[in-house]
Amino acid sequence: MNNKLKHDAFPEDFLFGVATAAYQIEGAHDEDGRKPSIWDAFSKMPGRVHNGDTGDIACDHYHRWQSDLDLIQSMHMNAYRFSIAWPRVIPNGTGAVNAKGIGFYDKLIDGCLERGIQPFATLYHWDLPIELHGHGGWTSRITALAFADYASVIAKHFGDRLASLTTLNEPWCSSILSHLLGIHAPGEKSIEATVPAIHFLNLAHGLGVQAIRAESSVPAGIALNLHSVYPADNSDENRQAAQRFFDFHNGAFLDPLFRGSYPQSYVEGLSTYLPEHWQSDLADMQQPLDFWGLNYYTPARVMHDANAKYPSCKQAPVPDGALKTDIGWEIAPEAFGDLLTYVYDNYNLPPCYITENGACFNDEPVAGKVQDQRRIDYLEPHLGQIAQVTANGLPMKGYFAWSLMDNFEWAEGYKMRFGLVHVDYETQARTIKDSGHWYSALVKAHRNR
Repeated sequence: MNNKLKHDAFPEDFLFGVATAAYQIEGAHDEDGRKPSIWDAFSKMPGRVHNGDTGDIACDHYHRWQSDLDLIQSMHMNAYRFSIAWPRVIPNGTGAVNAKGIGFYDKLIDGCLERGIQPFATLYHWDLPIELHGHGGWTSRITALAFADYASVIAKHFGDRLASLTTLNEPWCSSILSHLLGIHAPGEKSIEATVPAIHFLNLAHGLGVQAIRAESSVPAGIALNLHSVYPADNSDENRQAAQRFFDFHNGAFLDPLFRGSYPQSYVEGLSTYLPEHWQSDLADMQQPLDFWGLNYYTPARVMHDANAKYPSCKQAPVPDGALKTDIGWEIAPEAFGDLLTYVYDNYNLPPCYITENGACFNDEPVAGKVQDQRRIDYLEPHLGQIAQVTANGLPMKGYFAWSLMDNFEWAEGYKMRFGLVHVDYETQARTIKDSGHWYSALVKAHRNR
């Protein structure tokens, strides 16, 4: 193990784990009553996903879950963060519950507990049942109400065995990336759709928390992929642009959830697109949470753009000499610490889990080993930032590396690899990479302190 980062830099009760998502690993897309999600449809549309890849088989985790849990156990993990597939449990999005879908997660959760792994479940990681998309998807209040019913089912069935239950993973991706930038399902490019999607995702979260609390005492929270935002320079123009970028990309979620309002610039810029009676939903969005999750990968650098509509900014150049991952994302661990410090200085937040952090490096096996030192070089200083902000008094509770294994990487298909474990998609063979061994050694040392 690299000796720069010491296991005792983290509190004794700090949890280390790995993370995955249902559509990215499960496969079995039409087995045991599961019906299609928007990603099943989107991935089969020409030109939407690299190489025409789909999640039909993915990592075949649906059939290999026992050996995958054995793998997690062998890596000494305290916890496993996974998502539950809504279309596997309630195939139409509303109505009848699928007993075989419930049964799969019963086995998975019990399998975690039998191996001494704490199960951290996420209700929604982007696989919206296709039936709900026919009713407007996230642009419709119907979906927020359906989500609350789904949350109630899951809390009732599993709440007594889960370490936590997260409502939404990265609502920014389900709204802005999916409805404005058109990169993720359903692939729209419409501000008229984006603003309602943001709103009803926020509402779904709030109603979901209420539904969870009505059925269970399981700790409840949300996972947000916040941007650490830096202006291109210190000019008033660019600093104001950076604030508008923050308001749109971060504040549109942070403010309703933790302040009970939308940012002023957001309302001024986009109020015409907000749904009817939006103000009356704000109280439901702002629910007391037991924790929140932060997913962090890379910073955002922005500058003013007078020709663009709100938030009237564009991407600024990455600093000269900056390192990047194989997906092209700037590596800036100090931005991670800056972001955590900023949000705790400006919002009244509960304790935090880093629910995702990791890097894409596409190293392949050589003589049965995957030497991915670049991933270790990414992970170590990012974990170091967590140790630093924890020492400074921030309530950091745990860290989940993204990802346990290489998987279906959404619009990038199987081209990009984020795993600590290499997956051969032809044979489904799993090979722990050097980074996986490094992380495992850190966790083992922490557990044995």
